[in-house]
Amino acid sequence: MVFGRKPVEEIKMAVTKVWECTSDTCNCWVRDNFKSKGISTCPMCKSEMKMSSRELQVIHNHSVAE
Repeated sequence: MVFGRKPVEEIKMAVTKVWECTSDTCNCWVRDNFKSKGISTCPMCKSEMKMSSRELQVIHNHSVAE
Protein backbone atom coordinates (compact mmCIF):
# COMPACT_ATOMS: atom_id res chain seq x y z
CA MET A 1 0.00 0.00 0.00
CA VAL A 2 1.19 3.46 -0.84
CA PHE A 3 -0.11 6.42 1.14
CA GLY A 4 0.23 10.07 0.21
CA ARG A 5 0.80 9.46 -3.48
CA LYS A 6 -1.02 12.02 -5.62
CA PRO A 7 -2.86 10.84 -8.71
CA VAL A 8 -0.97 11.58 -11.93
CA GLU A 9 -2.55 14.44 -13.89
CA GLU A 10 -2.81 14.17 -17.64
CA ILE A 11 -0.61 16.67 -19.50
CA LYS A 12 -2.79 18.78 -21.78
CA MET A 13 -1.24 19.54 -25.16
CA ALA A 14 -2.46 22.05 -27.76
CA VAL A 15 -1.25 23.65 -30.97
CA THR A 16 0.17 27.00 -29.82
CA LYS A 17 1.26 30.09 -31.78
CA VAL A 18 4.96 30.83 -31.27
CA TRP A 19 7.60 33.22 -32.64
CA GLU A 20 10.74 31.46 -33.92
CA CYS A 21 14.16 32.85 -34.79
CA THR A 22 14.97 32.63 -38.51
CA SER A 23 18.72 32.15 -37.96
CA ASP A 24 20.06 28.67 -38.74
CA THR A 25 22.43 28.81 -35.77
CA CYS A 26 19.83 29.93 -33.18
CA ASN A 27 16.98 27.81 -31.83
CA CYS A 28 15.27 30.53 -29.78
CA TRP A 29 11.46 30.69 -29.72
CA VAL A 30 8.78 32.27 -27.51
CA ARG A 31 5.07 31.60 -27.04
CA ASP A 32 2.86 34.28 -28.59
CA ASN A 33 1.02 34.92 -25.30
CA PHE A 34 4.33 35.39 -23.44
CA LYS A 35 6.04 37.74 -25.92
CA SER A 36 6.73 41.40 -25.39
CA LYS A 37 4.62 43.79 -27.45
CA GLY A 38 6.85 44.56 -30.42
CA ILE A 39 8.76 41.35 -31.03
CA SER A 40 10.53 41.58 -34.36
CA THR A 41 14.06 40.54 -33.48
CA CYS A 42 15.40 37.56 -31.59
CA PRO A 43 16.39 38.44 -27.99
CA MET A 44 19.40 36.10 -28.25
CA CYS A 45 20.99 36.78 -31.64
CA LYS A 46 19.02 39.82 -32.95
CA SER A 47 17.85 38.01 -36.13
CA GLU A 48 14.32 38.27 -37.51
CA MET A 49 11.51 36.34 -35.80
CA LYS A 50 8.64 34.67 -37.70
CA MET A 51 5.29 33.36 -36.47
CA SER A 52 4.83 29.60 -36.44
CA SER A 53 3.02 26.97 -34.37
CA ARG A 54 4.04 24.03 -32.18
CA GLU A 55 2.26 21.40 -30.14
CA LEU A 56 3.10 22.37 -26.56
CA GLN A 57 1.87 21.80 -23.04
CA VAL A 58 -0.95 24.22 -22.17
CA ILE A 59 0.28 27.04 -19.91
CA HIS A 60 -1.85 30.05 -19.01
CA ASN A 61 -0.28 33.49 -18.72
CA HIS A 62 -2.17 35.06 -15.83
CA SER A 63 -0.43 38.44 -16.19
CA VAL A 64 -2.19 39.04 -19.54
CA ALA A 65 -5.87 40.03 -19.54
CA GLU A 66 -7.86 37.54 -21.58
